[in-house]
Amino acid sequence: MAAYGRPSLRDLFDESPTPHIAHPPRSHHRDFYVATDGSFRPHNGTTSTGSGSNSPTGGLGVVIETLDGERVVRLSVPDTCPDNNVAEYRALHLGLDVLARRAPPDARVGLLIDHDQLAENVNAEVLASHGSAYDPPHSISVPPATGLHWRGIQARINGFGEVRAARISGDRNPAHPLANAPDQYAHVNGEPDRCVLPDAPTVNERVPPPSRAERGGTSD
Repeated sequence: MAAYGRPSLRDLFDESPTPHIAHPPRSHHRDFYVATDGSFRPHNGTTSTGSGSNSPTGGLGVVIETLDGERVVRLSVPDTCPDNNVAEYRALHLGLDVLARRAPPDARVGLLIDHDQLAENVNAEVLASHGSAYDPPHSISVPPATGLHWRGIQARINGFGEVRAARISGDRNPAHPLANAPDQYAHVNGEPDRCVLPDAPTVNERVPPPSRAERGGTSD
């Protein structure tokens, strides 16, 4: 379960808007929740021509939990990226790749993203590719420097049973510190995998026991 004082990803997802997709109560629970974040900062090289590199650096953060708050994995890895927008796409691609190795293909997935355009693009892709009766609410625009990362995200979205992205603020995103300080959080990459696949509903949860069903509304 989620640690005391820290809201579970499910709680954060339930409280957050999902751009372009309705978010009615008790109809949006996911099997897995994935929070991702990407960071960018210029490298503090000594000079532009001498020793030391001026390549931009950053980090990628991922937190995955099950419906009941059981943590699956946390990642905090350094990454070289040209800007913050690209870092966000790379982080989501990483999170979806990691989840795909641990979740069944029919899993319902909730994404928590603190980047407006990325959350909107994900849900527009969901509407466009999952048989929605409505046209996507806007054309999908992806930063060119993301390369093949958006195509990888699209493939993962279409590989799960259902995906929905929620927009959260950066100060509530548990992946934010992991992305911004990979040198301080490298230890989380060594945490043991604790993937607990969601239990399927039992027969008793879906239909009444045979004895009760046979009695119907008659009294003994």
